[in-house]
Amino acid sequence: MTIADAIAFCALMVAIISIAGMLLDRHNRRLKNREKELELRVRMAEAEGRSRAAGVPQMEERLRVLERIATDRKSGLAEEIEALRVEKDFVQ
Repeated sequence: MTIADAIAFCALMVAIISIAGMLLDRHNRRLKNREKELELRVRMAEAEGRSRAAGVPQMEERLRVLERIATDRKSGLAEEIEALRVEKDFVQ
C-alpha cells in the first residue's frame, strides 16, 4: 500500500463517517418530530375526552328528565315540557 492509497483510504473513511453522521442526525430529527406529533395527538385526544366527559352529566340529567316525562302520566306534562324549553333557552 502506497502513501497515495493510504490517503485515499483515509479520505474515503472520513467521507463515509461524515455521511453516516449526517444520516444519523436526520434520522434523530425525524424521530423527535414524530414524537412531538404523537404527543400533540395525545393532547388533542385528552382534550376531546375532557370535553365529552363534561357533557355527559348534562346528557344524563336530560335523559332522566325525559324518562320521567315519558313514564309519568301527569296532567301537567305540557307545562313541564314548556318549563324545560324555557330553562334550555335561558341556559343558552
